[in-house]
Amino acid sequence: MSFTSPVQPAHEPRRWAPVRALPGPGDRPGPGEVAVWLLRIPPYATAAAAVAEGMLDERERERAARLRSDVARERYVTSHVGLRTLLGGYLGIDPAEVAFTRETCGMPDCDKPHGRPALAGEDALHFSLSHSGDAALCAVAGVPVGADVEERDPGRAGARLTGLVGQLHPEERAAIDALPEELREEAFLGCWVRKEAYLKGIGTGLPGGIAAHHVGLAERLAPADAPPGPRGWTFADLDAPPGYHAAVAVRDEAVRAETAPGGAARPVVTLAGLPLG
Repeated sequence: MSFTSPVQPAHEPRRWAPVRALPGPGDRPGPGEVAVWLLRIPPYATAAAAVAEGMLDERERERAARLRSDVARERYVTSHVGLRTLLGGYLGIDPAEVAFTRETCGMPDCDKPHGRPALAGEDALHFSLSHSGDAALCAVAGVPVGADVEERDPGRAGARLTGLVGQLHPEERAAIDALPEELREEAFLGCWVRKEAYLKGIGTGLPGGIAAHHVGLAERLAPADAPPGPRGWTFADLDAPPGYHAAVAVRDEAVRAETAPGGAARPVVTLAGLPLG
């Protein structure tokens, strides 16, 4: 697998990742590698709806039915059909046969099974799914991984900065405040997707503490003297499509990592478009 740089020159607009053939059992990511698949939902929504009844399990169908918005339901169904199609390829089985479970919660003093989603009976393939707006993103690795994609909403920019920056780790707030005002929203979103990716990776989600963990800003905007991130985890800022920010967090057991500017390690990432239908 080749590394996809998270740093994008300002004069080169980012595009949706080119669609690549579905993986097979021999395409599992190796040590230190993360395969990231990006699904553009609208072109595949009709195809996903046509197979959803026979592919999604009872829990997924019930959750989709509870969504009141047609758009939200379409996004949920399409992203979950995409996830099953992808994992079925890696496992070499029919997507409808993919069985999910929940790991033990990552919160202290909680042993209930509502932590990170996982594959039942499979401890050598890990995944994380995120969707926002028209984008669904799935990261696959041989170790625990978290992924997040966020659509940039210009109408909420001011409110987000006012209401959420204050919830970040003090070092992250200071790094954002030190930037020119015109870069602060981008810096916040780059930090936020890292934060959600990490909290999903450790199995707590946002209740695990937005301010409790320092994950830092995206590399392009991070200060040179930024403190290291959580021990045992590496991060990659993804080459997201226009209007989106995305990142992955990967547990770095036996990681084969490239070195980012400043000496920080990061996983080796491939990014491809996910086809459906």
